[in-house]
Amino acid sequence: MKITTMTNTQRNVSKKGQKIVIIGGVAGGASCATRSRRLDESAEILLLQPDVSFASCGMPYFIGGEITDRNQMAVQTPASLSSTFNIDVRVNTRVISIDTENKTISAIDETYPKSGFTTKYDQLVIAVGSEPLRPPIPGINRDGLFVLRNLQDMDAIVSWISNLSAKCATCSQYQSGSLNSTMHAVVAGAGFIGLEMVEQLIRRGLQVTVVEMLPQILSPFDVEMAAIIEEDLCRRGVAVVTGDGIQEFLPSNKIDGDDPSTVVKLISGRTLPPAQITILGLGVRPDTKVAREAGIQCTERGHIIVDEYLRTNKPDVWAAGDAIEVLNPIAGNGIKWAVPLAGPANRQGRMIADNIFGMNRKFMGTYAASIVRVFDLVAACVGMNEKMLSSANIPHQAVHVHPGSHASYFPGAKSLNLKVVFNPTTGAILGAQAVGEDGVDKRIDVISTSMQGGLSVGDLADLELCYAPPVGSAKDPVNIAGMAAQNLLDGLVEQIDWKELSRVASLPGVLVLDVRNASEIVNDGVLIEGAINIPLKDLRKRFGEISPDAKRIIVSCKSGQRAYYATRILQQVGKFEKVENLSGAWKTYSAISSLEKHP
Repeated sequence: MKITTMTNTQRNVSKKGQKIVIIGGVAGGASCATRSRRLDESAEILLLQPDVSFASCGMPYFIGGEITDRNQMAVQTPASLSSTFNIDVRVNTRVISIDTENKTISAIDETYPKSGFTTKYDQLVIAVGSEPLRPPIPGINRDGLFVLRNLQDMDAIVSWISNLSAKCATCSQYQSGSLNSTMHAVVAGAGFIGLEMVEQLIRRGLQVTVVEMLPQILSPFDVEMAAIIEEDLCRRGVAVVTGDGIQEFLPSNKIDGDDPSTVVKLISGRTLPPAQITILGLGVRPDTKVAREAGIQCTERGHIIVDEYLRTNKPDVWAAGDAIEVLNPIAGNGIKWAVPLAGPANRQGRMIADNIFGMNRKFMGTYAASIVRVFDLVAACVGMNEKMLSSANIPHQAVHVHPGSHASYFPGAKSLNLKVVFNPTTGAILGAQAVGEDGVDKRIDVISTSMQGGLSVGDLADLELCYAPPVGSAKDPVNIAGMAAQNLLDGLVEQIDWKELSRVASLPGVLVLDVRNASEIVNDGVLIEGAINIPLKDLRKRFGEISPDAKRIIVSCKSGQRAYYATRILQQVGKFEKVENLSGAWKTYSAISSLEKHP
């Protein structure tokens, strides 16, 4: 990536002393404001926002009690922005109109008594973010149903749970045992925030049901990777409902005269146990109504359209953050996507400030590197998943590997489930996903950096990464994934994935060969009905047990390495027509199979 720098004398110094009005004061808006001040001490900077620079990503953790100091949720306060950066911050302020012809905005200060004002701007920055969806589901405005967008929402949820707990402690039915001793929560939506809230509500002692309309949780992940998280949720007693949406929110059969519980009725007709609190994580949409009314060009979904410098179609109007669409550098061909993440928003805000002052920085798109912790597991991804690639008709292939997070002989190594998706012709990295207890962030960060640097899966095999037994391996999981992909590109092995195995395993001439040790099969279970077991160490002397009628042999082990060795042996024997390695082996296949235990 080429970065253009300019000297102070080359910059457009005539842009000094401007009035910069910024709508929205979280990641994009606050970073633009503070960067603008660092670039021009004479600029007049006005920041308008209901809240300013708060730790939005930390809100679930305050609700759950992992963050205990409410003051820590304010990254910057109006006072600190004013004293440190000389920024005029107006909180509790809502912009109601933008006049791009006369370069003014009109706003309402919602502090009682409400008052309105209009002000001019030289440069306008729109960083309004997104707002939670509240679809017109009957009963959605009942008490006890919450979205989580800002600190006011967070405080309301904490207060509601605390009041419920206090009420339950004195409730006569509770004391007599006629009420369940644990409150029940429903989380509608199993995305990142939804699952963070599941974890934190469990920490608060609630029973939790999570409902997701899509067939799986965590839609940025492919189903076999999300299944690892789902299985762990079920194991912890979380009720997971997928493939079913919410039809109605109903009042419960009141046990006493003041029962706030809600019964969630699903589209399937199923009703959930009464919930004392419901969190609505049904998705977000860009908060761009005022921008659209001002003639600022938006997509059909409402995202502001910006160019590579983050300019809108209106002069001196810029936009950043959740409200915009940006280039998808993986798909190419000018394709854009919306990526509502704090990291890109922060960088976009800074870049807009640079461009206001003539630095001409280009935003080259985002790779959507994301991460979530759910209890002891961490899930991270970058780039496009297989569902996205298939939908965009982009050729792709994937490898699954399950190495340890560090050297296996050093105590504490954890299994890391890593998937890398790549172009089967060029080896270009298209995406990656990882789930595990340790080292997930490191591996996805390395792959994200490699993607941004234009490296291929072959380059992953050759990356030089840190190694010491407590923290890594001589062959890092990233190296191993690169080597597995390179073997496919070089034609050293053919593979089949878990989806195809389910379709072909019972066909005539197909033989599934499991090369795990017999004790592993006893402990972990069979791979698939009808598979034969010949441990790898015995394979060379037991070729005769493989049926001569087998036209297609699919080889599996526990994590994939021994199956690869066995595949190479069988290919070189020369007597078998087609030999394929099961990508991800038993660990990947069983992740999907395990969900059948939790309908």
